[in-house]
Amino acid sequence: MKKRVRSASRPTKPLVKAPMRIGPLDAPAVVGELRKMHENAEDPDVERMPADDELFGALVYAEKHVQALRGQPPEVQRAAALRRVQLWEYLREQTEVHQARAVDDARRAGAQWIELAPALAVGAPNAAYNKAKRLKAVQLIDGTPQAKPVRRTPEAVLDAERRIALEEAAERRAQEAAQRRHELLVPVVTRLLEQRESLQRDEDADYWLEEIEAVLPHCRTPLQMVSLNRYLDAALRALLKLGKRTGRSPALTDEARLALAAAVELQKGPGASNELDSPGAVPHGA
Repeated sequence: MKKRVRSASRPTKPLVKAPMRIGPLDAPAVVGELRKMHENAEDPDVERMPADDELFGALVYAEKHVQALRGQPPEVQRAAALRRVQLWEYLREQTEVHQARAVDDARRAGAQWIELAPALAVGAPNAAYNKAKRLKAVQLIDGTPQAKPVRRTPEAVLDAERRIALEEAAERRAQEAAQRRHELLVPVVTRLLEQRESLQRDEDADYWLEEIEAVLPHCRTPLQMVSLNRYLDAALRALLKLGKRTGRSPALTDEARLALAAAVELQKGPGASNELDSPGAVPHGA
């Protein structure tokens, strides 16, 4: 019978089954449960048990004083042991995260991989590099809709790091564009308000222009700028709908037309309405 050939898996491909992890855990509360079990068992040394937030010391104490629970029912002994298993697993997961951060700090401080090899308990610089990348895997998720943990291979970690770097760069560009847009928002809105009497308005348009006038002097923070932008968008919608109903430009003078065109152009960014993006948004002529 012909032996089936196992297909090779790409190193960057996520695991088919996501690895199980303890994840977030109120470790001090679990240590408190262990402490209560030892108190109920009248452990004579329980006062020497480290504080609930001293996880490693508390676990070592529970291990050394396991005999204090021998007189308790089997279900109590079993529950105490299971809590210790859970806490050791949680501690192991946390040490990987913190060790990866320590490696990053060492590299930023100029440490070479040959120096990190003995600290990571490996025998060569390339082994130190690979182990460091595997440690990073616990902090990363892949790019699938399910957002699974990254496979613990250097290739998979590099692939995830490149993807995250691209996403962060895109986010920075978006933030910079938003900042530039906010810097233009106040002068554009101010110019539009100055031309209010030269705009064809209805009750709706007047309402939003008054809202803009009320908040404009107080716009300092990004959140306030977002509110100002929403008011401008609403005012423009009202003005342009009025222009469509009447068949005339909402701007009655050239200065007003330029101010309105500048405001519409500013709104033609990410998330702008189709109405403001349409070619006929600012009709010409009377």
